[in-house]
Amino acid sequence: MDTQFLRTFVSVVDNGSMAAAARLLNITPAAVAQQIRTLERQIGQALIARAGRTVSVTEAGARILERARELLRDAEDLKAVANDEGVAGELRLGAGTTALTGVLPDILTRIVARFPQISVFIKPGYSADLYRAVEKGELDAAVVLEAPFTLHKSCGWLQLREEPLVVLAPQSMAGRDPHELLATQPLVRYDRNQWGGRKADEYLRMVGITPRERFELNALNAIAVMVDRGLGVSLVPDWARPWPEGLKLVRIPLPHASEPRRIGIVWSRASVRIRLVNAFVEEAASTSNKK
Repeated sequence: MDTQFLRTFVSVVDNGSMAAAARLLNITPAAVAQQIRTLERQIGQALIARAGRTVSVTEAGARILERARELLRDAEDLKAVANDEGVAGELRLGAGTTALTGVLPDILTRIVARFPQISVFIKPGYSADLYRAVEKGELDAAVVLEAPFTLHKSCGWLQLREEPLVVLAPQSMAGRDPHELLATQPLVRYDRNQWGGRKADEYLRMVGITPRERFELNALNAIAVMVDRGLGVSLVPDWARPWPEGLKLVRIPLPHASEPRRIGIVWSRASVRIRLVNAFVEEAASTSNKK
């Protein structure tokens, strides 16, 4: 079975039409249709249902879709294993919400400039889920929060930055005492069920402040917008830029030392793409040192 035919099938499903898949694959729509028909004959089932210019995946196609993706990833792995001269193949990464815009783009800029032949798949998600994906080998590495547990021996860790807690408040409240704001103003709470939000909750407990809670969510950019709109103040890590534009906010340091949120890379030492992973970690360390 030709892996190119599987790639064409996946591309048709992902793009919703043969014409779109043809543009992406740089072949003609007729060639796409021919490859799909050949694959269907080999498998013995219709995989694509055609309706005018659009297509949809059949039940049989849906059953093999994820396996097809896995086979294509395995084929890329073979290239990585066989490549003794350079760094190539697909790097599978995970990243938390703020890392996707704050930390990761600078690292990717450097590694793609250095190794233009690589491709990168990025899975967004919560840090806890991304750790598990790295441990299970579903991802090569992830930019995540530091775990509150000991890492599996098959994983490596590199810290990239520390983010101390600050009180986020409207610009009109600049110069006010941060503890007074936390005690008297409505609180837009950083989700205490997530790793990052637990540090804010621990600080409030340590200094004996019982806040007037109004909202609770795990989305720092959204919290910043809510504070800008006058819905309250927040206790959050001083996360990496960019932030939403046009916000009139102040970040007020805390009077007592707090446990910072730490951002870093966790990676699998057992990855078949370990040379690619090591190159990514190396570029991440270099990028971090320049800031």
